[in-house]
Amino acid sequence: MTVDVGDKAPDFELPTDGNGSVKLSDLAGKPVVIYFYPKDMTPGCTTESCEFRDAEPDFSAVDAQIIGISKDSADRHDKFKAKHDLNFILASDENGTTCEDYGVWKEKSMYGKKFMGIERSTFVIDGNGVIRNAWRKVKVKGHVAEVLEAVKAL
Repeated sequence: MTVDVGDKAPDFELPTDGNGSVKLSDLAGKPVVIYFYPKDMTPGCTTESCEFRDAEPDFSAVDAQIIGISKDSADRHDKFKAKHDLNFILASDENGTTCEDYGVWKEKSMYGKKFMGIERSTFVIDGNGVIRNAWRKVKVKGHVAEVLEAVKAL
């Protein structure tokens, strides 16, 4: 399955860091930025998460909620969040259902070896639950600023 701009965002309810949970439909009425990333504590994912952390006050100023999603456990998210002082929700999709719903679970290749993994992707969802922007195969540098501009344009 895959989703695209103009589609209704698939709802989800996932466990989060801090023994919490997040349900997308509970955030109706405000913009939501969902970024899918491969793995906590890896260089690219750390850079991306820290850039979202640093820009979080700008997202909050336009009442936008940031949610990072990977297949890491909520416990691992707790460690990642504490180590890098992350100031937004990290959700755990250990069974991969949400990754599949958003079409980010893909065959990848590294050093000639093929494997399944999360394709770094970001979605901006408006207050009505509609996907307004989608980035796939995200390159980290400059990405967060581009996402912030898209949210401001809603």
